[in-house]
Amino acid sequence: MHKLTVIGLGCDKNDITLSGLNAIKGAEKLVVRTMRTLSFDAVKDLDKEIISLDYVYEKSRSFNTLNVNLAKEVIKLLEISDVCYLVDGSATEDLSTKEILKRVKDAKVISGVSAKEKCLERLKISTTSCASLSAYDVLLDEEFSFPAVIYAIDSVKIASELKLKLMNLIGEETVVYLASNNYTKKIPIYELDRVKVYDYSTSLYISSVKLTKKERFIFNDLLKILEILRSENGCPWDREQTPKSIEKNLLEETYELLDAIESDDDDKIIEEAGDVLLQVAFYILFGEESGRYNAEDVLSNICSKLITRHTHVFGQDKANSGEEALSTWNKNKAIEKGYNNAYEYVDSVPKNLPALMRAQKVGSRAGKYNFDFNNVEETYLKVFEEIEEIKQAVKLGNKEEIEKECGDLIFSVVNTVRKLGVDAETALIKSTNKFINRFKRLEEYLIKNGKDISEMKIEELDRYYDKLKAENADGN
Repeated sequence: MHKLTVIGLGCDKNDITLSGLNAIKGAEKLVVRTMRTLSFDAVKDLDKEIISLDYVYEKSRSFNTLNVNLAKEVIKLLEISDVCYLVDGSATEDLSTKEILKRVKDAKVISGVSAKEKCLERLKISTTSCASLSAYDVLLDEEFSFPAVIYAIDSVKIASELKLKLMNLIGEETVVYLASNNYTKKIPIYELDRVKVYDYSTSLYISSVKLTKKERFIFNDLLKILEILRSENGCPWDREQTPKSIEKNLLEETYELLDAIESDDDDKIIEEAGDVLLQVAFYILFGEESGRYNAEDVLSNICSKLITRHTHVFGQDKANSGEEALSTWNKNKAIEKGYNNAYEYVDSVPKNLPALMRAQKVGSRAGKYNFDFNNVEETYLKVFEEIEEIKQAVKLGNKEEIEKECGDLIFSVVNTVRKLGVDAETALIKSTNKFINRFKRLEEYLIKNGKDISEMKIEELDRYYDKLKAENADGN
C-alpha cells in the first residue's frame, strides 16, 4: 500500500497550518472529503489533481456508514498511489480518519485547527478545559462532561435529535451558544431545532451547569452531590457515615425495591432503585476517600465480568437456553474465582444472604460435586426422618437439640423444594402473603357475622378458614 498523509484544513480559509500547506504543495494527488467548506478555499486554486468524495455522502444511508464508506474510498485510492487526504476541521477529530487509521497504521497526520477551537474563537470564550465531540458521538451515547463544544451539527434533523438528547441530560431551559461561519446565537435548548440554517460549520457550546440548576442528572452528578454532602461545609449526618454504618440502609433499601417491583408500581421502582443506587454511590465514595478504589474500578469490574462470563455471547461457547447460559456463567465464574476445592466453592455462598436463599445455594453447589439426592423422592424420606428426630429431641426436652433438628428439617425441606426446581425464598414469600390475605378475609368475615376473632377457639377458626379457602379456588 502507498503512503497516506491526512491533513486537517481547519474551519476557515486561513486556518490551514504551515506544515499542512507544505505537505499539500508536495503531494501529487489530493483527495478531499468535501469541497463544500470554507476551509477548502485554501487549496482549490492550487495546480493539483483533486478528487472530491462528495459523491460518497449521497450514497451513504447514515453517518456511521458514511465514515466507513469514505474510509473505503481512500484505501481504494491508496492501492494505486500515494494519497493526501484533506478534511475540514482537525484531522484527529475527523471520524472518517479514525476509520482509515484502523487499517492504515503508518499514516502521517497533520491535525489542523479544530472545530472546538473555532467555536470558542467565534464566541470569544477563553477556557482551559472543555470537552469536545461531534453531534453524532453525542447521539451514539458517548459520555462527556461540561463545559463542552459539540460540532458537526450539519442539519435541522441532527439539531432536533441533539435537542432531545440534551433536554434529557440538562433540561430544556438550559441556555446554549451556537456558532457557525455566518452567525452566533444564544438560545435555550428547546429552540435548538428552530434555527433555520445549519451546515458543516455549526457548533454548540454548553458552559458548566450548576447542580442546583440541573433538571436531569447522570451518575457522576450523584457522586459529586455526595462529595459536597460529605465535605467540611456539607451535611453532618452524611459526613459521619462509614461502610459499616450504612450496611442496614443498603439491606432495607434493597427490600423496599423488591417490594416496589412486586407491586409493579413504576413510580415506586424509580424511587427505590434510586435509593439503592445512592447506597452504591456511598460505597464508591468511601473507596475514593480511602484511595482503595474508585468509580472506574467498580464499573470496569462489572463490565469485564459481564464480558468474560458471557462467553456464549462474546466468546466461543454456545447457549441455546437460559439454563445453558447460566451453566456457562457458573463455569466461567468458577475459573475466575480460582476455587482450590469443592469446600471453597460451597463456602463462598455469602453468609449474610437470607437463610432460605443461602441454604438453597449451598445445596445446589454441593450438588455440582455429586453430593446430592438422586431424586426428589429421597428428599421426602429425609424430611420424614428429620421430623422423627425432632420428636425425639422434644421428648428429651433439650432446647439446643430441638433447635438443631428444626434447622435440619428446614434444610431438608429446602432440598425438596430445590429438587422440584422451585425457589424456596420466593415460594415462602408467596405463601406468607397468601396466609396474610386469607387471615384478613377471615377476620372480615367474622366481623361481618358479629364474631370476635380473639374470643374464638382454634377448631372453630379452622372451620371458617377452610370454608373461605374452598370458596377461593384460586388459592389466594
